[in-house]
Amino acid sequence: MNKILLLFMLAAFGFLSICGNAQQDAQYTQYMYNTISVNPAYAGSRGVMSIMGLHRSQWVGLDGAPRTQTLTINTPIGDSERIGLGVSIVNDEIGPTAETYFDIDFSYTIPTSDYGKLSFGLKAGGHLLNVDFQRLTQFNSNDNLFENNIDNKFSPNVGVGVYYHAERFYLGLSAPNLLETDHFDENTTDSNSSAISFLAEERINYYLIAGHVFDLSYEVKFKPAILSKIVFGAPLQVDVSANFLLYDRLTLGVAYRWSAAISGMAGFQISDSMMIGFAYDRETTALGQTQFNDGSYEVMLRFELFKKYNRMLTPRFF
Repeated sequence: MNKILLLFMLAAFGFLSICGNAQQDAQYTQYMYNTISVNPAYAGSRGVMSIMGLHRSQWVGLDGAPRTQTLTINTPIGDSERIGLGVSIVNDEIGPTAETYFDIDFSYTIPTSDYGKLSFGLKAGGHLLNVDFQRLTQFNSNDNLFENNIDNKFSPNVGVGVYYHAERFYLGLSAPNLLETDHFDENTTDSNSSAISFLAEERINYYLIAGHVFDLSYEVKFKPAILSKIVFGAPLQVDVSANFLLYDRLTLGVAYRWSAAISGMAGFQISDSMMIGFAYDRETTALGQTQFNDGSYEVMLRFELFKKYNRMLTPRFF
């Protein structure tokens, strides 16, 4: 009985994510390796072509729980490295819904000092929304709202961002989707008129990211970081993390998502070009106390192409 109740609650949660007024972007624990997904100004900032793939399974054990796959590619253009280009593809599934985002990122960087750089970014693209209402348990089989699925509903996307980084510090502010798109059901009318009601309204997600790298010793670096996401009509999300880089190879860290989860992270720099990372979240909410939720998992793989004369002396910690 409890399991049936939990599955019903999850299905309701997934549907409310579609029907609610404050739908949010996918969330990541290893956001420090996935900055370009939320800030287009990050494109090209690493000085090399960087290819990153990430998979996230959230609330493992619950049917219909969120699953996210992300692929990003970004690189500087030209010898001056002032122009950066990137491509981001995100597939996000929860319950009966699936969204695919595809964006092109452009950045322009201005040196502000011998070490500091300020980048401005633009993001353009779109996303496809699919909703399979047949996956929901319908209490009223005659409800017109559930008669027709939503198939590949296209919505355009435009975003902006600014990103400052120096040798040991970074700070970014962005809004990766500025268009508050309504997803309509043309067959649905209210009781007073023939006005069309919407199933979902995309709200603007504002992101603030920051971090600083400290040398604790020759072999150990310490980086505290923060990501804050603001969506009007939804609770404030704040992720705070602390990562330690040991011998320029092994990264170990912990994170806390305000009123939501605690996380453990580990990464290993396999070679100059390749890094792998893992993360595990445990909910601090009532959902995390159930026997049907085994937590959330992430795996990340990053591959970077260096120029022949530009081999990595020490890995960039952001």
